[in-house]
Amino acid sequence: MPTRRNQTPDLFADQLPDPVGAAIHRRETPRPLGRRPAGTAPESKRKAGFYLSDGLLGRFNTRFYELKLAGVAVENKSALLEAALAYALDDLDRGQESKILKRIRPVPLQR
Repeated sequence: MPTRRNQTPDLFADQLPDPVGAAIHRRETPRPLGRRPAGTAPESKRKAGFYLSDGLLGRFNTRFYELKLAGVAVENKSALLEAALAYALDDLDRGQESKILKRIRPVPLQR
């Protein structure tokens, strides 16, 4: 039986300090984006695979770590991608006013 001072820490416990927060001396721990409130059922999720350009993937990774260092409560890359995709889909729902639709649809040539 381990003694109190020789107990192995539970590295998966929620109460441990965030390593990024500890590195930047953040005192408060905000609720991470994507973490569900206590008492709610977990949402069913599936793994998806997509091909992204190296440049876009690099931008995404850089922005994720910049947000973490800035203290934004982003739980993980999946949560950030879900938020960005939901935002993009909301924009597409705007129809002809969609910024994304305007970007991917070529403008008809004027004759």
